[in-house]
Amino acid sequence: MSDKTYETILYDVEDGILTITLNRPEKMNAFTGQMMFDVIDAFDRADADDDVRAIIITGAEKAFCAGADLSAGAKTFDYEARDDRPDKQGTAVKDGGIDWSDPSVRDGGGRMTLRIFESIKPVIGAINGAAVGVGVTMQLPMDIRIASAKARFGFVFARRGIVPEACSSYFLPRIVGISKALEWCYSGRVFDAQEALDGGLVRSLHEPEDLLPAARAIAREIADNTAAVSISLTRQMMWRMLGADHPMEAHKVDSKAIFSRGRTDDAREGVMSFLEKRQPDYPCKPSKDMPEFYPWWEERKYS
Repeated sequence: MSDKTYETILYDVEDGILTITLNRPEKMNAFTGQMMFDVIDAFDRADADDDVRAIIITGAEKAFCAGADLSAGAKTFDYEARDDRPDKQGTAVKDGGIDWSDPSVRDGGGRMTLRIFESIKPVIGAINGAAVGVGVTMQLPMDIRIASAKARFGFVFARRGIVPEACSSYFLPRIVGISKALEWCYSGRVFDAQEALDGGLVRSLHEPEDLLPAARAIAREIADNTAAVSISLTRQMMWRMLGADHPMEAHKVDSKAIFSRGRTDDAREGVMSFLEKRQPDYPCKPSKDMPEFYPWWEERKYS
């Protein structure tokens, strides 16, 4: 259960699984600056809570997320013209030029996807309906995406006079390949769930009533059978090695991780529970038992 109320999302923890529900159904869960703040805060809470073993993200009612809220009309994407933008206290236009390092330039969808990328808990997207614009790009740093057979997807940015955002130029080609990524972004068309499956964007399709149970089954497999610290390390090892320039970089991290994990009660429990043919009970917690070399990367700053 949750002891905190958010404006744009629901936060519910049950049996080790956190479900974050985008909750603006009257607007098809359209994305706003407040939703960005709410999702970022939810991930901060989840990372700090050892009772959360996996995260599911879905949408309320019929849509997943219909993209950016367009209620501001023609100035929707004109950040300088908006008074409801995050970091509005700063201004990028100074002395007739643009300060590109000013926080007010930052894309809100990107700030959110970067936080999902940094999660130490596995993230499962349960795409229950329309997912266009930021509604699809926010899915890309999620580890496993499954979809309702009735879901629809669209990288519609060029049809709105803008460009893909939310770090999707990094994530999308790595997930579906450069050719498919460009085809979808060049056309800006909305496509069905079968095409998303065929293109590698989602893992599997489910009838609407079966979607969340399927997502929970994936989360349950993780929560019931694996060591939490191992999962946290594995997630960061996999994602961050996507940008490595040589397998030696993976070997360095792998070596540190397996050496440090091998000395823990988790490793002893993993072996003995297997030999004794019983369910494991891993004692180590991500909040206090991450190895001393973690994090091994330098935090990237926006500048």
